[in-house]
Amino acid sequence: MPTVFGYHDVKDKDHWLTSPKREEFFGPLGVTNIRTFVDPQNPTRVGVLMDVANMDALTAAMETEAAAAAMAHDGVLPETLVLLVEA
Repeated sequence: MPTVFGYHDVKDKDHWLTSPKREEFFGPLGVTNIRTFVDPQNPTRVGVLMDVANMDALTAAMETEAAAAAMAHDGVLPETLVLLVEA
């Protein structure tokens, strides 16, 4: 099960941190151990570390309207999203 780190910019760090959307979106995909991070030098840059059971399912899900809606709800700036996969 690979560990994935995703980082991106958000409009409002506090809203993003308290949002239930991460669990709602990633949970059904078998994503576990979701941990959140905030850049102390730039609090609008945040990250998520998570264990992904199925990378193909995650990749496909990230291209859906549901992903876009979850990101919009959380104030994610999608053009800043970068995903890194543990090697």
